[in-house]
Amino acid sequence: MIPQVRAHIRDRVKAGLKYGPAVRSIRNLPPTAHRARERPSSAVYAGHEARELRAPLLDFGNEFRHTDVVKTVGLRSEDERAGRKAGTGSAAASTTVAEGHTRAAIVQLLLAEGPITATAIGTTLGLAPAGVRRHLDALIDSGQARASRSAPWQQKGRGRPAKQYQLTAAGRGQLGHAYDDLAGAAIRQLGEIGGEQAITEFARKRARTIVAGIAPVEEHTPQRTEAKAEEIADAFTDAGFAASTRKVGTGVQICQHHCPVAHVAEEFPQLCEAELEAFRDLLGTHVQRLATIANGDCACTTHVPLLVLPITKKTSPETAAQPAALRTNDSGRSAE
Repeated sequence: MIPQVRAHIRDRVKAGLKYGPAVRSIRNLPPTAHRARERPSSAVYAGHEARELRAPLLDFGNEFRHTDVVKTVGLRSEDERAGRKAGTGSAAASTTVAEGHTRAAIVQLLLAEGPITATAIGTTLGLAPAGVRRHLDALIDSGQARASRSAPWQQKGRGRPAKQYQLTAAGRGQLGHAYDDLAGAAIRQLGEIGGEQAITEFARKRARTIVAGIAPVEEHTPQRTEAKAEEIADAFTDAGFAASTRKVGTGVQICQHHCPVAHVAEEFPQLCEAELEAFRDLLGTHVQRLATIANGDCACTTHVPLLVLPITKKTSPETAAQPAALRTNDSGRSAE
């Protein structure tokens, strides 16, 4: 291709046609012109003066034979730069999502196991202690969690008692207390119409509805009583109470880690009493309520004994009342 171009330029110059800047032949260009970038002298062809200018792009004559492939080295297109920026944004978004999942997992653990130490949280979730404390500090700053020192009997090893973390009322509020105001207003209106007995009956029907599919225990054995307690916990979990059971000594505890009606139960304790009554009817034994969320505790805890004490023979009312009648009053008021 190059010989034809040279011949075309030479023919036009000989014919007296002005071809613009004449290109000096690469083959005849002195070697020093390549290095020193010297301009060649003017030449007159057929009465026309044409200044021969050096064209830098034509200095690399050998490169013009490679016309099949064009290479770009060291350049980055806009698409590549845009892709890199988009990738950076995606990585940041992924990090934010991961942080949100981690914090949600910590909140659920505080709900189910709280009070709990930061070390226990890290062990359960497989997180570094520094990362766990960063999330806990954020929850404390937002008022969703609080920290307190462990009791002496909870301390393992030497040193200061470890901090234990649990959700606050505001933290539980993030999990949803649906229609608390409406429910409270409805129960108050029910009390005005039917009195306290109407509220008590409403609470009993509500508790029986939650455990409607559970049959009372048939025989009191530790295994059957514990299994029945687990059934009750599952039923309350389905109702939004996040309930579970745990073995404690010679008994089992039903722990309700969340109460969707806690704010209403603060005003109407009949709701808590009806739940306890339903536990007694299904388990057929004496159960004891140890703590309630409505009273400010971290969970509603009910103790169920696995060993049923034998029923002793009751004494007659006359015999039972006789010792009390024989008492004397030291104050002397009985004589008066």
